[in-house]
Amino acid sequence: MTKSMTEGKPLPLIMQFAVPLLIGNLLQQTYNIIDAAIVGRMLGAEALAGVGASSSVQFLVLGFCIGICCGFGIPVARSFGARDYEKMRSDIFHGMVLSGIVAVVLTISCVFLCPQILQLLSTPEDIYGNAYSYLVIIFMGIPFNLLYNLLAGIFRSVGDSRTPFIFLAFSTVLNIGLDLFCIIVLHLGCAGAAIATVTSQAVSGILCYVYMRKKMPILKLERQECRLDGSTVRMMLAMGIPMGLQYSITAIGSMVMQSANNGLGSVYVSGFTAGMRIKQFAMCPFDALATGVSVFSSQNLGAGKMKRIKSGIRQGVGIGVLYGTVAGLVIIFFGRTLSLMFVSGKDVAILDASAKYLRCMGYFFWSLGILNVCRMCTQGLGFSGRVIFSGLAEMVARIVVSLCFVPVFGFTAICFADQAAWLSACVYIVPVCLYCVRKCEKKLQHPE
Repeated sequence: MTKSMTEGKPLPLIMQFAVPLLIGNLLQQTYNIIDAAIVGRMLGAEALAGVGASSSVQFLVLGFCIGICCGFGIPVARSFGARDYEKMRSDIFHGMVLSGIVAVVLTISCVFLCPQILQLLSTPEDIYGNAYSYLVIIFMGIPFNLLYNLLAGIFRSVGDSRTPFIFLAFSTVLNIGLDLFCIIVLHLGCAGAAIATVTSQAVSGILCYVYMRKKMPILKLERQECRLDGSTVRMMLAMGIPMGLQYSITAIGSMVMQSANNGLGSVYVSGFTAGMRIKQFAMCPFDALATGVSVFSSQNLGAGKMKRIKSGIRQGVGIGVLYGTVAGLVIIFFGRTLSLMFVSGKDVAILDASAKYLRCMGYFFWSLGILNVCRMCTQGLGFSGRVIFSGLAEMVARIVVSLCFVPVFGFTAICFADQAAWLSACVYIVPVCLYCVRKCEKKLQHPE
């Protein structure tokens, strides 16, 4: 199931890798949409607001988990591209140990601090109970989130994007079934939605591990490879922590933005939640494409093929901008109709808020094609530390809009906060990506 991306035309290889990942992301977001629809339709607008009130802090914590796992996968991809399989398996072992430590620390800290987090987000009193029961259970599932994302990242690093998709598809179907069972049959409310999510993540992570042990001998660890090495630990942390922080720093800005939006009342919280679900769905192709370019770059860096890396970046950015333009037009003209999946037609104020958020976002959606590809490629080349500043640019932009403009312009300012963040990050990451490519090229030409 492994596949080298160091030979053949770049774009077909990237797209072949990205398609299963895209379908998997779409399935995951389809579940998120169905989850929101079930909560909104079955439990009401207040329950939907309760689930959505903490989405930014979920992105902060779970985004750190995703980022650190992606970072641990970079050395694996590089060793695979260089055909150094013993080193690759050692990298996998170190990633597993470090992920276990992160799981323990994050789970205990987040569960304990959950009330303070919701207070920091200015969560309205009428939705606080739902928000707390949902968030604390999601935090308890952090170890399973890390397990799945680490193993999925390892599979993708060796060119296999199909296996994670298969288990994610199974997990999504299971998630929907459990959602209906926990909410409709057991009457567990928002807590039931969280239980369904955590259970399905656990199943997908465990299945990935069993499959890796039984069906992928190239990834099966030998006893002599399961020894901790200080230099490898430092190298893995140097890759993983900056990527995790990049996600988290971005999420801090989103938390400030969400706190500002929560202060506007439950109508805007519900409208923002509905709009966010649609935005996350529409962003899936960006994530799949950028991950494909990142893995392509990592493998080819290990093989010392810089010309292929340059070609992959150019073609990846072009496809990303084209998709962003088309998707932006769809969001602009059909955002209100799409919002009806989550909100009753009678809730006119909520629909208006969601449609406005999506319409404003659609004008700048193309910029994500540039941002995601350049950022992920920079990470794939091993410059995770430099990528942190793109997250910092996003954070600063969202905070400035939230603190300076929301008090004056209200929800209209919220509708332009993301776009300000994307454009600010693009201004930084594009020249940095080009610089990192040139630096890698010089290093290969003049190795020390």
